[in-house]
Amino acid sequence: TALRLLRRRLRHHPRLSPYDLRVLLWASSSLDSFRPDHALYSFLARSLASSARAPQLALLLRRVLSHPCPCADASVFACPHLEPTFRAALPALCRAGLLHDAAHLLRALRRALDARPAPALYNALLHGFARAARHADALRLFDEMTRRDRVRPDACTFNILIASACRSSGVASALPWLRRMTSAGCRPGVVTFNTLIGAFFREKKFAEGVGIAREMLDLGTGFSVATCEILADGLCKEGRVIEAVDLLTEFLVSGALPEGFDCSALIDSLCWEGELERASELFDLVWEKRRSSLSVVTCTTLMEGLRKFGNLDAACGLMERMIEEGLVPDTITCNCLLEALCDAGKTSDANRLRVLASKKGFEPDGVTFSILVRGFSREGKGKEGEGVLDEMLDGDFIPNIATYNRYLEGLQRGK
Repeated sequence: TALRLLRRRLRHHPRLSPYDLRVLLWASSSLDSFRPDHALYSFLARSLASSARAPQLALLLRRVLSHPCPCADASVFACPHLEPTFRAALPALCRAGLLHDAAHLLRALRRALDARPAPALYNALLHGFARAARHADALRLFDEMTRRDRVRPDACTFNILIASACRSSGVASALPWLRRMTSAGCRPGVVTFNTLIGAFFREKKFAEGVGIAREMLDLGTGFSVATCEILADGLCKEGRVIEAVDLLTEFLVSGALPEGFDCSALIDSLCWEGELERASELFDLVWEKRRSSLSVVTCTTLMEGLRKFGNLDAACGLMERMIEEGLVPDTITCNCLLEALCDAGKTSDANRLRVLASKKGFEPDGVTFSILVRGFSREGKGKEGEGVLDEMLDGDFIPNIATYNRYLEGLQRGK
């Protein structure tokens, strides 16, 4: 009944929902026949955790330990739902910065459980210490975990300690943890290697970071999208754009790059430095090897670079390829390219691209039609311009008759 009240009444009430824990405490102290069970405790713990009410959550967990679930009365063992409740609640306490409370509750839980706690409970507190830059406390907790409580750490435990060591003392202090991880029978995964690569790059040790990436492939651990982004962003931010392009091109040709990575950061960096030829070569290679991974953002990045440097023919060709694949640029990008074509005296090509894109879902706006009408006016192509003007009128993009007359007069003077 109490659980049904909290779930259906108080939970969604805008004014009463913050009082769910108070209702539980009042009922427990006032009604002798009322004892919360594990379902009610678990529901309240998740509710408090999701709503970021960390002090109330700590109070609830202390009550869970001091007033056990009724299902433990008929058994010598603790409630089997005790550990899952704490597993869901401890990360919320750590996120709120209540690390002292979380550590105290973990010690109390350890005494209440019949078996060794799961590594996930320690991992939550270890992660909290790592985020708070309290590496020494993380080491002490790991020592308690392995020596006193004899809990076997898992791969997640070592990943947290490696990341914490990298933040506190540098990547050199993290390498012994990598060796300890392998000796404990835990295989380093993509998260482990990504952490080390990022740490090497932060210390400007690019050769070592790239070496870790190659070692990943030698060990059979495939790249993730995050791995490729760390490599590309880390090298590009230090001005090593060509080195990053050569490295990722090598991995792309060998088939090591994962689906979903489209080299967007590399193409953007090449365009920023004016390396349009290298950017086009990389784009063509990705188009050939990983066409399904290409996004509209990557295509428009290269198209904008080509437009800004005056290579309109290549920009038009790229837009046609995009349209054929159903990758329609946004309205602003299209308008910028159409305006550049009109300024170059290629309004007919601009209108042709507009028609092709419209067949694939592009929705021109008033600016699009205005650019084309003015372009036809300058080129003296009144007939073609009047056709666009009629479409503009049909699309309700002309606010008043004065605007229509002004466009029409410009086209007639062009004749």
